[in-house]
Amino acid sequence: MRYLNHNTAENIFLHDEEKGRSINKCPFGHSSVKDRAPVKADSFFTQPIKDPLREGEAFLHQMFEENGIAGGLEARLAQMQQEFSERGTWTHNLDELTFGARLAWRNSVRCVGRMFWRSLTVFDARDAKTPQEIFDAILSHIDWGTNGGDLRAAITIFRAGEPQIRILNSQLLLYAGYQQPDGTVLGDPKNLAITELAQSLGWRGRGTRFDILPLLIRIGDREPEIFEIPPEKVLEVEICHEECEAIEKLGLKWFALPAVSGMALDLGGVQYSAAPSNGIYQGTEIGSFNLGDPRRYNQLVPIAEALGLDTSRNNPLWRDQAMVELNRAVLYSFNRKGVRIMDHHTLASSFEKFCQREEIQNRTVHGHWPWIVPPLSANLSWVWHEKGFNKTILKPNYFYQK
Repeated sequence: MRYLNHNTAENIFLHDEEKGRSINKCPFGHSSVKDRAPVKADSFFTQPIKDPLREGEAFLHQMFEENGIAGGLEARLAQMQQEFSERGTWTHNLDELTFGARLAWRNSVRCVGRMFWRSLTVFDARDAKTPQEIFDAILSHIDWGTNGGDLRAAITIFRAGEPQIRILNSQLLLYAGYQQPDGTVLGDPKNLAITELAQSLGWRGRGTRFDILPLLIRIGDREPEIFEIPPEKVLEVEICHEECEAIEKLGLKWFALPAVSGMALDLGGVQYSAAPSNGIYQGTEIGSFNLGDPRRYNQLVPIAEALGLDTSRNNPLWRDQAMVELNRAVLYSFNRKGVRIMDHHTLASSFEKFCQREEIQNRTVHGHWPWIVPPLSANLSWVWHEKGFNKTILKPNYFYQK
């Protein structure tokens, strides 16, 4: 496996559904040359590429221009065009793969952590052929990204083309969700379908609220193969509260590494259907969504009871109180265990810095407003008040797959 790393001292965030702010001109907005116009998409889901050669040309122009590469563009364009004429596609070299994966992060309008796009480490696993080789590369990725809690952003890119490689899990690490006879769900309701698929293929979990699902890897039309992730590879954080011991007794926890694995990297006329990537968590992803949301683990009532809150009509904001304390508990627990995490205020500030840097580079910042506004105390964030964002989707980018 080959990789490139861009060293950074900054924290890293990436993450695994209309409004927006226009900072300045789009990249190449000054040019009328067709192959230098930005390539746009009209959906967050993968779509067939209508003109892959044109997208390859646009990508190479952007890469050479942004990186200030003095020569070699015409020769590389000719080489790419020759590959298209012979094979109907082309092969990125490692520099192109690395720049393209980072650029796709920068273009991700649903990510508020784009400040650190240049720090993404790219692992080239395009030589992996079998499900076992793919799984081995993923285990290496988990080890490297977790880094004992000092998380590092990374992406592992498997080969494009047919037969298509798919990681059927939406994230490398997920907790199972078990449908109960009374209609309730034990575990994570979001993962009912993938849990049932794993069970249909022979997997049997321990039957707890926090069973790590196996990875389901499929090549082409073959039956998916199941791979259990060794427990020692999964760093988990038990949730406790600095001032309320009763919260620790609830037995809540969450895994440290957020690693999206169901999205495709669409880069320069080539779609990589298996390209798992990770960063670090924003605290509200765990506190407000994963544990606090009524459609997920729905823990606000137990949290309120542990805190001794008045949950009667006399205190209509008890859920708000419980949500804040749950988010406090998440940040405290991760920090106590030495696991890198960011709060939503700090991350919003980093996004503002990203916008300022992009403005200096004469590039437009696009954003999907409902996704980049924090779910907790939203109007305390400057992003809430910026009504000019738009969700223009530029390529390269990461796209959901059906």
